Amino acid sequence: MKKIIPIFSYLFHPIFIPIVGTLFYVYYDANYYSNEQYLILLLQVIIITFFLPLSFFYLLRTYGKVDSIMLSDISQRKTPLLMQIALTVILISKCITLDRFPELFYFFLGAICSTLVAYVLLFLKIKASIHMIAISALCFFVIGLSMHFELNSTFIIAFLFLLTGIIASSRLVMKAHSPKELVIGYVAGMLPQILLWYFWL
Repeated sequence: MKKIIPIFSYLFHPIFIPIVGTLFYVYYDANYYSNEQYLILLLQVIIITFFLPLSFFYLLRTYGKVDSIMLSDISQRKTPLLMQIALTVILISKCITLDRFPELFYFFLGAICSTLVAYVLLFLKIKASIHMIAISALCFFVIGLSMHFELNSTFIIAFLFLLTGIIASSRLVMKAHSPKELVIGYVAGMLPQILLWYFWL
């Protein structure tokens, strides 16, 4: 089992969560926009939150600034986190605007807040789990979507909570984080999403 659990750290790496969150949004918001508009939305998210960060990571790795996509060292996290914040700001100011995709806008705004928290904590020598930030933000965004669209998503939400536990176990097995860092990451991802519910629920 200890050989299988670490796989979840890679399968549900934070770089995939913006895409998954967008897919959930499209699922809940289906038929409001055309399929072509949803496709363009998804492509924008994939390019800005996946391909650009991945390209930037390989550039940093080439110059010896990072050694792993898991960013295990505190000193290696600052630049990627700042880059992620900048790209997400571009995403919600140019593509996922408040007037077009309000629910998704607040999801990414929450992500910016969570990433800022993780960045500030680095100066206090606290390495909040970015995996926990990402999965908890996704979980509470889906809870918000289910309430907003008045749909029963009990099984989806239960699965996401189960997945959260598996990912947390994965990070512990890999000795990537302490339980305290996992809790800090979970709260940092959860709170902005819950607080922003006020503006769109």
